[in-house]
Amino acid sequence: MSAIPRRLLPSTAVLAALTLVSGCGLGAKKVESGADATERGPITYAAGKDVSGVVPKLIKRWNETHPDEKATFIELPEDANAQRQQMIQNAQLKSDTFTVLSLDAVWTAEFAANRWIDEIPRKSFPYDKTLDPINGTVRYRGKYFAMPYASDGALLYYRKDLLDKAGIDEPPETWSEMQEVCRKVLKGQSKMSCYAGQFEKYEGLTVNFSEAVHSAGGRITDDKGNPTVNTPEAKRGLDSLVEGFRDGTMSKEAITYMEEPGRRAFEKGKTLFIRQWPSMYGVSSNKGKNNEVAGKFGVAPIPGQDGPGVSSLGGHNLALSSSARNKATALDFMRYMTSKQNSRRNLNDGSLAPVYTDLYDDPEMRRKFPWLPVLKKSILHAEPRPRVVQYGDATTAIQDAAYAALTGKKSSSEALRSLQKKLRALTP
Repeated sequence: MSAIPRRLLPSTAVLAALTLVSGCGLGAKKVESGADATERGPITYAAGKDVSGVVPKLIKRWNETHPDEKATFIELPEDANAQRQQMIQNAQLKSDTFTVLSLDAVWTAEFAANRWIDEIPRKSFPYDKTLDPINGTVRYRGKYFAMPYASDGALLYYRKDLLDKAGIDEPPETWSEMQEVCRKVLKGQSKMSCYAGQFEKYEGLTVNFSEAVHSAGGRITDDKGNPTVNTPEAKRGLDSLVEGFRDGTMSKEAITYMEEPGRRAFEKGKTLFIRQWPSMYGVSSNKGKNNEVAGKFGVAPIPGQDGPGVSSLGGHNLALSSSARNKATALDFMRYMTSKQNSRRNLNDGSLAPVYTDLYDDPEMRRKFPWLPVLKKSILHAEPRPRVVQYGDATTAIQDAAYAALTGKKSSSEALRSLQKKLRALTP
């Protein structure tokens, strides 16, 4: 595996401190499996930084009705790479610091294959009521290892007020149309850039690169998991990003953006368009001193080469750490967190994409969130990132190749040839 940047390394001191907070150690006692769990007591919930503010509310409700089985929220970094590394370290130490894990939807195979998470009973969750693409992210070799918590599909956020002022009635559907809109709207001013995504060297870059490739008709891997990235279609997708940085379509600062810096830039009026997840809608709709866009933006499908683009399938699933204690409580907590009632709450309070199919068609939800049909289409037509056991190595290889091309260290052709070779070695 490629070296992890020092800033992404989890702190053993932090994990040690959290172990003390959790108040339990593995000792010599046998750890139950998720299938035969009977132990009950306090648990922890490990998840990435909660910018929506929904998690504390959910945990507060749980704790009020489960005083002897309270849940403690362990908030991990915003950076998905750092989250994954801390979870892996917890697993490799066989620590019971983390009980329930909020996993990026693409991590299931890696965590299941390494036995870092337990198989859970299929009856634990109503999988027949959730969107099919999401259900595919919780299984490994036909077994169920997680419960869907929130889905994600990419959306194009745009300054509707500025498009209206320029006489543009509809948002662009293609990359070239978006560039033309930017030329018209941004003519004569230098404060605002055209477009931004997430191009810092982290998981968001894998997502944005994958969307560019898929939106140009290419693929990262075929149906059998074999890499197919060294193709004219993939090059066309990567070239659109590379040329975007060269010709000024892309915000120069976007090479440093993760989700939150990008959101803040959009709110400060630095970009006309930005590719983001639905959770940004609720945050950016709140009026504040540093938010210039509340009530002024719209959402649309991300642009592609010849029509609307193809989103990467995002989202988070809840899984049970194999080294955890009190797994019977943990399974009940997972069912609670992923209930339809809480999925509705999460949409209302944090604009988190639901996993339940009928919430997308609920008249009340559609009135409140008129972009739900766009989001549902984004998810149903999304393409997964490579679901491979060695996902950490695969995403690092993708990030290295894409970043090298975007920063001019390699041509698109060189980057894709190198990536094809590395992915082939990881997917025998």
